[in-house]
Amino acid sequence: MEAADLLPLLEQLDDNIDDLEEALKPILDSSVVETSKKLPVMDKAKFHVLVTYALESLIFSYLRLHGVNAKEHSVFRELTRVKQYFAKITALEAEPEKRTLTLDKQAASRFIKHGLAGNDKIDLARKEQEAKERARAQLKASILAKKAGATSQQSSQNATSNSESESESEELVKPAPKPSGKGSDDKKKRKDKQKRRVSKEEHNENKKERRKKKDELRKTKKLK
Repeated sequence: MEAADLLPLLEQLDDNIDDLEEALKPILDSSVVETSKKLPVMDKAKFHVLVTYALESLIFSYLRLHGVNAKEHSVFRELTRVKQYFAKITALEAEPEKRTLTLDKQAASRFIKHGLAGNDKIDLARKEQEAKERARAQLKASILAKKAGATSQQSSQNATSNSESESESEELVKPAPKPSGKGSDDKKKRKDKQKRRVSKEEHNENKKERRKKKDELRKTKKLK
């Protein structure tokens, strides 16, 4: 690389050093101890870690400028250790998870019963309360069972009534049975017999009328 190419890089390095001196001036004007006294605990930890990291980084850069393999130097191990401190500080700065307090009711009731044990009045009152709660639970269960039985019975009655009404409607809707062939023949025979009887009776009446007329004619002839 030619010297003309190195000049811009050197100028940039000079500018970076000037910026670094301005940034470190407040720290360099006073000692680290005096500066850290005025800071709270978390800021004090950050301050010490940042100062250490800045010094180790300068040493690392100095070694590389002189052609030394800085990764094999002990300063590289110090830089990794300082980075671990950075991670610890960021973890502490993160908001802790909110712990929800939960009450174990069973454990609390056991403690209370154990603490109140030995007092006859309290034991008797507790037993009475437990008996009342059991009686209430049994009463509720019986009421629910009765309601369930009543609803099932009512539903069965409704189902039977619906089935009966459906059967009645089906019977009403059923068409009338068609007359069989034998019944129609019997009716025809009866009608024929009735017609014959009527015709015989008419014939007999006609005969009677004729006889009457003949008798009347005979009587009139005799009188003449």
